[in-house]
Amino acid sequence: MTTTVLVKEVSTKQELKTFVALPAQLFKDDPNWVAPLTMERMEILDPKKNPYFEHARAKLWIAYENGVPVGRITAQVDDLVEKKYGEKIGHFGFFDCVNDQVVANALLDQAVEWLKSEGREKLIGPFSLSINEETGLLIEGFDTPPSLMMNHALPYYQELLDTYGLEKIKDLWAFYLKFDQEVLPPTIQKLITRSMRDGKVRLRKINMKNYEEDLKTILDIYNDAWADNWMALPFTKTELNKAVKDMKLLIREDFTYIAEYDGTPMAMMVTLPNLNEIIADMKGKLFPFGIFKLLWRLKLNPRYKTVRVPLMGVRKEFQNTAVGGAMAFALIEECRVSAAAAGCTHAELSWVLDENTRLSKMLETIGCWRYKKYRMFTKDL
Repeated sequence: MTTTVLVKEVSTKQELKTFVALPAQLFKDDPNWVAPLTMERMEILDPKKNPYFEHARAKLWIAYENGVPVGRITAQVDDLVEKKYGEKIGHFGFFDCVNDQVVANALLDQAVEWLKSEGREKLIGPFSLSINEETGLLIEGFDTPPSLMMNHALPYYQELLDTYGLEKIKDLWAFYLKFDQEVLPPTIQKLITRSMRDGKVRLRKINMKNYEEDLKTILDIYNDAWADNWMALPFTKTELNKAVKDMKLLIREDFTYIAEYDGTPMAMMVTLPNLNEIIADMKGKLFPFGIFKLLWRLKLNPRYKTVRVPLMGVRKEFQNTAVGGAMAFALIEECRVSAAAAGCTHAELSWVLDENTRLSKMLETIGCWRYKKYRMFTKDL
């Protein structure tokens, strides 16, 4: 039988559903894959609901082999990238594919062809859809499930991208921290005590009665702290407002802290319940009864054991200072103690650029270790 690969652009709601559902077939024998919530995936890819599309455009494709869906990919152009970095960069993402180089090449060729038509000169990815969402391809750590807003992959994905001619541009690390230990060495504890001695540094929990303002403060610190990070893009005002709304169900007052210096917010840390642990048995479905399971497990009878730290940062003016380091260590310890008291056993702190040796050493000092690696790829067009 002659195999025919057809790559078709997603243009209808039913095709979008096929696009979202496709990984379930590829990962059906992988015990560590967690199906994302279908409703959430559909919303992310909907230009009417995701403010990312206010400054970006994307195309989605599905590869069919003899009429059967066997792969998918997106290509994106974010105008804010060129505005900030002055380069004509295009992105790709949502790459999932059977172990067939012909199919992978057909998908990547389609993404490249469209990006060239959009005047792009360089390809970077995977971003699904942006650096503020799921970033990188998992290349180490397939033996454990992904955490909230981190992706999973099959081991052969890397070979498909390598063979196509994509090259490494950055690696990202996810760190693992067990809570069955005292985290802070005596020297670090002394640093915190010394820095807080004059009363200028104060840690406080997020105030849920003032939730919107406090979370906007947290995201403002994030925008400032990571502004010089590789390919960083700040949240736009609309994206910030949506993030504030979307995170409210997950935010816990005892897991989210702001560090103030002389009354001014200077650092923050957000620890979130690992939603993937909570939804692992739902197969991506919230309805008809999944929504009640979610609320019960998240709020009414929380028994999850894992958390993820997706947001942590110190404003640039305090980075590389003793006070800034003390605030960061103090935030980690407060969140660790609170999460452990809630019955959690470990945390993922992610992601960290491989070149960010300062942060990596800080995390290793308190007992974290690298347990997952994600790769970013590039190709000149």
